Order: sequence, then structure tokens, then C-alpha cells
Amino acid sequence: MVHVLIIGGGIAGIHVLQDLLSRRKEIENAAGGKLEITLLKKERSGWLSTCGLPFALQDIYEIETTEITKAEEFVEQGVDFRTQTEAVELNTDKKSVRLLSGEVLKYDFLVIATGRTPVLPKAVEDAMNNVKRVHTFNNEEDAEQIYASMKNAKNGFVRGRGIIALQTAVAFAKRGIKTTVLGGPPSLLPSMLDADMGDILKEYLEQNYDIRFILERKEIKALNADDEGNVRSVLIEGADGEEEIPADVVVIARGSRPNTELARSAGIETGESGGIITDKAMHVRKKGKFLRDVFALGDCVEVVDAITHKRRLAQLASAALVQAGVIADNIVSEISGEARAYSTYEPCTSPTIAAIGGMLVGSVGITSEEARRNGIKVLAGRAQKVSKARYFPGAEKINAKLLFDAHSERLLGAQIVSSAEGVAERINELNLAIKFGMTAKEICMNERCYDPSLALLKDVFVDAAENALKA
Repeated sequence: MVHVLIIGGGIAGIHVLQDLLSRRKEIENAAGGKLEITLLKKERSGWLSTCGLPFALQDIYEIETTEITKAEEFVEQGVDFRTQTEAVELNTDKKSVRLLSGEVLKYDFLVIATGRTPVLPKAVEDAMNNVKRVHTFNNEEDAEQIYASMKNAKNGFVRGRGIIALQTAVAFAKRGIKTTVLGGPPSLLPSMLDADMGDILKEYLEQNYDIRFILERKEIKALNADDEGNVRSVLIEGADGEEEIPADVVVIARGSRPNTELARSAGIETGESGGIITDKAMHVRKKGKFLRDVFALGDCVEVVDAITHKRRLAQLASAALVQAGVIADNIVSEISGEARAYSTYEPCTSPTIAAIGGMLVGSVGITSEEARRNGIKVLAGRAQKVSKARYFPGAEKINAKLLFDAHSERLLGAQIVSSAEGVAERINELNLAIKFGMTAKEICMNERCYDPSLALLKDVFVDAAENALKA
């Protein structure tokens, strides 16, 4: 018998589970016995799409529909799938995990997929237990609480300028809630977009949803409540003084940090970004050595950046999906005695796509700010075109920006903002261009398909590449 214990039931842990189930016969044949899988998660749901929760707040569908697979369905497949269960102690020497209930579970292979935890301003952290209708946004329970607080709300306040923060702000605005977003300079989605591209999104949201953006060096100083304990305003403070902003629903979505407390308490090493250190096979490191029977993946681990070659976080479902496949491969290799045939997770480019109030935003690779921080000189090219022939119904503007290494002219980053379809496809194409080292000239000379009802003969990112060469 082989027992695989997975801690965490988000997208990372679930995909390891699914990959192992799909290879159950192969594993049992190699092991000469039964494969047993236990998955532990704190939340009450089975496999839930957390990325789908912000759209549920917009009444596109019910929150319940984001549960893709119920826990009972995994149990029916022979998985010991435990919801509302918390692991509190890990011992890699004894190969055991102790639960909050006191029960101790043994494992042959352990997978750590403990995800992330929200980062809170100090004033909010101190007030969270005393002020109602103030929320973080990390799981389905958060979504349910936010949805309830939105009812009859007149003023909403969002702290953050990332994808979740902006999708929440749109949900507020769609409900007729007067919405303020507090971020920081210079613009929106700074991990994805340069300021000039972020400003396109900002202008769109201001015009179409009447959202107020405060993108200055300000922070929450206090949350003010009414006599019943419900939030009534947010006091923010900056160099130019204080401002009190009315708010009867508040969401803090200013970012998150890796949830690594369980791993660190067991002596598993973390890096500068706070994520668990792994090798390319996703083994964790303890006392300078990588453990062959313990893996980690997802939001709680560090990755190597494909452009800067530095370690960072990649808290994206797309990264977790690939990492899960690597771990499943390597568990099979360990069981079969073919550990030399390890699968590896390669340096990460983080292709990202988001729909924010009718505008699509995509990016891959590095931004200009990341290039500056890492001493990389870039050539930048921007262009604006339409998505298909301008005489064809439904043609929409597409804004694109490409960043190339100033010396080799190889593609290092790409950003697209548009209300037209096809942003994801372009980002995936440009991701491959980065991975295969395409230069600006090669992008310009590459043949692409054409139909006036679907695409231009010369795409917007070709114009952006040409403009970069002229810079």
C-alpha cells in the first residue's frame, strides 16, 4: 500500500489529487498494493473555483455553482477527502501529520498545498473582530459574507488594485453602490501592467462604472462603526492629511502572502519571498537537503522567474496546474524506482488574463518596472488597432505593449488591454514567443492567419514590435 497525504484543497491540491487518480492503476501496479489518498482542507467545499467567486458577486451565477466537484464525489472514488479539517503539526522524520482534533496520520508521500493568506493593514487587523461588514476575499465563505453585506449597501470601499480588488469594485458598482478603491501609485494592476497601460483600464472603469480611484501613498488609519458595530466609514491618511470616506461594506484585497506556518514549524525552508523553497522536481528543502517524499506547490511556493532568473511567487492557477503534473509524475517515479526520470518545473513566465467589467487584461513576462529593478534595459513598443476589419461589425480597440531586451531584441514581456475577444490567445502566443527566444524582427516576419471577420492581416502586436524597433 502507498499512502499520499495532501494538505490543502485549493486548485493546487485538487489537481495533484486528480492526476494521481488518473494514474491509480499504474501506481498500484508499481507499488504492488493499493493507493490510498487523503486530502485535508479547512473549507467546507469540495473542488471550488475561487477564481469564479468575484463573478458570482456580480450576479452572473450563484456562488454555489463555483463548486465544481463535491467532496462526496471524491469519496465515491475512494479518496479520504476531509473538509473542515486542519493540520496543525508536521513531522517529516516520523512521516506524520497531527490534526487539530488530535488524530495523527502517517504518510508515504506528503504534498503541501497550503495556499496563501490575505495581507491586512494594521488598522484593519486590529478592528476586524469588532467591526462588521469588513471582509477579506480568499474563499467561498468570504464571498458569501461579502454578498450579504452588499445588500442595501450604499457606499463601498475596496483596499487593493489587483485583479480580485477590481473585480470586487465592479461588483459593487453594478449593484449601484458608490465605490472607492484605495491603491497606490502609479496605476492599476502594477504586477501585470505598466502605468500607461494601467491607465487605460482606470479610465474605462471610471467612465463606465463611476468608480473613484485613490492611487496615492495613503493607508487605512481607522474603521469607524455605528452603534450596532457595522462599518460606516473608513479613515485614510497620507502625507497631505486625513480623509473620511463613507462605507457600509469594505473589502481588503491588497495582496496575500504564502501560508507556510505549518511547513516552517517543521523545519522546511522558505525563501526571500516567503514561499517554500523547492527544487525543480517540487521537493521541499530541510536543513539544506531536499526531501524525496515531501513536495509543495501552488501559492505557498517560490518559483524561478524565466526572465530575471530570481526566485519569486507565482500565485496563479496556471502555475499550480503544471506543478501538480510534475509532482504526480515524480511520485510515480519514486514508487517505480525510476527517480532519475524526474519531471521538472521550469522557470516561470506567469501568463495572466483577467476580465474586469467588460475589459480584458492580459500580460506575460516582465513589466518595465521589473526590468528597471533588475537592471535590464528594454526597448518598448506600443500600438492600438482594432480586433478585426474596421468595417466588420463588432470590431473593438486593442491596446498592446511589448518589451524587448535592448541588446538581443528578444521578447521579455507583453501587455494587452482590450474589450475584444482574443486577448488570452494572444498572450498564450506571446508566452511561447518568450519561451522560444523570438526577437522583435522575428515577430514582425512571422506568418499569421487572416480573415476580416476574425483578425487583421497585421496584428496589433506586430505593430508594437515594429514600434519598439524604431524606438
